[in-house]
Formats: sequence, C-alpha cells, structure tokens
Amino acid sequence: MIALPERAPGSMIAALTLLFACAYGASLVWLAKPDGRIVLGDALHHYVQLRSAVFDHDLKFTNEYLQLYGPGAGQDPETEWIVKTNATGHIRNLMPVGPALLWSPLFLLVTGGVWIADALGASYPLDGYGRLFQASAGFSGVLAAGLGAWLAYLAAAALVSGRAAIWATLAVWLASSALYYSVISPTYSHAASMLVVSGFWLAFVRTRDRQDVRRYALLGALAGAAALMRWQDAILIGVPIWEALRARAGGIAGIVARATAAVAAAAITFAPQSIVWQRLYGHPLTIPQGASFMKWGSPALWQVLVSDNHGLFSWTPVLLLAVAGLAPLVRVDRRIGVPAAAFLIASWYVNASVADWWGGEAFGGRRFVGCFPVFVLGAATIFERWKDHPRRLAGVTFAFVALTGLLLVQYQTFMHGLRAVAPYPNGFYGLYVARFVVPVELARRWLQR
Repeated sequence: MIALPERAPGSMIAALTLLFACAYGASLVWLAKPDGRIVLGDALHHYVQLRSAVFDHDLKFTNEYLQLYGPGAGQDPETEWIVKTNATGHIRNLMPVGPALLWSPLFLLVTGGVWIADALGASYPLDGYGRLFQASAGFSGVLAAGLGAWLAYLAAAALVSGRAAIWATLAVWLASSALYYSVISPTYSHAASMLVVSGFWLAFVRTRDRQDVRRYALLGALAGAAALMRWQDAILIGVPIWEALRARAGGIAGIVARATAAVAAAAITFAPQSIVWQRLYGHPLTIPQGASFMKWGSPALWQVLVSDNHGLFSWTPVLLLAVAGLAPLVRVDRRIGVPAAAFLIASWYVNASVADWWGGEAFGGRRFVGCFPVFVLGAATIFERWKDHPRRLAGVTFAFVALTGLLLVQYQTFMHGLRAVAPYPNGFYGLYVARFVVPVELARRWLQR
C-alpha cells in the first residue's frame, strides 16, 4: 500500500483527480442550492465573461449578473454596480479572463451537446445559465488541479527521486489549501493557477541547461498565461529575465535577445486580458479594484503567514516543511533554488500587500496556491533525505493530510450551517483543537438520530 504512489505516480494522481471529480459531482446533487447556482463568489465574475462571449458575443455582463444573482440584484448598495455603466458603456469586472478561457473547451462541448439534445427533442435551455453549463466550469477546475499536481510532480522528479517527488506532491496537494480549491471550490481561479504555474516550473527545470531564445519565449509565454489566470502571477516573468541576466551567454546582445523574447511572448499570451481591459475600462493595463487595493508600503508580512485569519502556516503547517526545503534546494541546485525562493518571497510580499491580505472567505492562505509547484520542490528536497525510509515518508504525509482533512471537515461543517457543532477556525480552540472534536460530535449526533 505504501509503495503504491511511487510505483504508479501518474495513476495515483489520476485516481485522486477522478475521486475529486466524483465528489464534486455528488456535491452538486446532494448540496444543490435552491436557486440552482453553482458558480459563486469570485468564480461568478469569471463565468459571466465566458457566458457573455459565447452567447451574447460581447463583454456586457449586466444581463448575466441579473440572471445569476437573482431577484433584487442591482437594487441594493451591494449590487447596484451591476446596472451602472462607465465611460466605455460597460460595467466593471474585477476578475481575470484566464479561467474563462480555460473553461471554454468543456463549456463549448456542453453547449454543443445541449444543442444536439434539443434538436433530438429535449428541452434543456440553451442559454448558458443552466446547471450543466455552470458545472462545466467546476469539472474543468478539478481537471486543471489534477494536471497541475502531475506537472509539479514531474518538475520535482527531474531534481530528486521519484519516491520523494510523489510523496511531496501528495503532501502539498492534500494537506494545503490546494485541496480545497481542487474539489470544494474548483471554480475559483486557484486551480487554473496551479496548472499554468506548474507548467512554467516544469519547463524551467527541464530546460535549465539551455540558453536559446526559444527557451525564453516558452518561459515568457507561460508566465503571461499564468498572469492571465491570476494577475499576481505576473511576477513569474522576473524568473526568465533574471536567468537571462545571470547566464550572460552571447554578451549584451544575447541578454537583450533572450529577455526580449520572454517579455514579448508574455505580452502575447497576456493579450486577451489587455483586450478585455481595453474594452471595459479604455486601458490595456489597469488595476480594476483601484489603487487602494494594494498597500505596497504596509504589507501584513507576519499576519499573512501565522495569523489565525487564514494564515499560510497556521492553517496548513505542511507548508512550513515545504518552505524549509528551499534552503537545501538552493545548495543542491542554485539555478532552480534561487529563482524558486525569489518567486516565493515576491509572492509573499504581493499577497501581504493586498488590502484584504486574509483573502476574504477562504480555506487558508488561498492566494499562495499559485506557489504550489515551488512548495512541492521544497518538500521534495526534504523528502529526498528520507528516500530510503518509505514508511517515514508515508507517515509524515498521512499526518499532515489528516490534520488538514480534519480542519476541512470542521470548516465545511461550519459553512453548511452546523455552527453549534463546529466553530469557525480562529482562536486557539477554533483553529487547533476543534478539528478533533467536531467529527466525534457529528458521529454522536448521527447515532442519536
């Protein structure tokens, strides 16, 4: 049983992805909302971009918001922005377009399937609002997360043993916030970020001995695609630029050619977002939330890591181990370790500088999910020291997964209204003790039914 992940790492990740897809599908049936909505919160803002582009052939989202928010939308202070157009004749959209693009293949497949079914006599509304359409976004997110985990594993396996790589991948995936955004809320942009950022680091690791322009164009394109999913991931472009400066192959001309290739490719893949912004706001580059969204001069550096309000380490302690692994990674391979550590530090600063550094309602430090492959590289470096002790690897992984799994049960119990059973995970008791009490209380109540 312990050897199963390392014997068939791809099958293990595929099986978990399938399990997550089944669990997500079951939740759409058993936990269906009365209004039929599936995409909620931030995900709604991605979804309206997809639905409007496919069905209305425009970027005017008022009708989508009114339909999906339901009766009363646009008539209260919280949603009045839905009916207020700006100078371009559009309403705002604060979320990136990348997830909508990533979801589009399955969304279009569902659209085609509904069209064929209706032509054969069915009567499912071909309007882009139905649960089948919305569910396509969620299943796309589950698949993206699974592929992201696989790519992160491949990146780690290029540096350490396959045994260390797969156990590190499982530990970080199943014991961090990535778990929640792989199966509970896969319509948020974090699953998409996992996929593309993992693709970037895999490409970076596998091409580390190359200094040709094509390599830099590839890395730039992936950095631009990552920014398309979550704008904060634009900092990835610093990695190939730094690499171009460090390598110095070909002199000044070579540095300029490689850096230019990276930046130009990033601009091309990021172009869809610039086009959307130009249409919505009249500018190809902007911060839709406004300048006050980022507090560059007063980042919450300590709080974003250890606060009980969704702190990275306080909610998901496995990432302490992962970050600790970056120092030995630098010693093992500076070409990978230094840029990986620099990316994580930059992400830390950016995430700490957001006005709501806690990420609103979230399971842990959700904005760090884009650092998933770097966490895997760090954990894999630690696990490599234990590669001859498979039971230790399995035991450490299972312990961290159990800790996070219990917290997830508590969090979901609270979020689904059983607040007399499960307190919110904050404060010492709520965050560190209640997770062990909640399952017992749930079992007791079930047995008394």
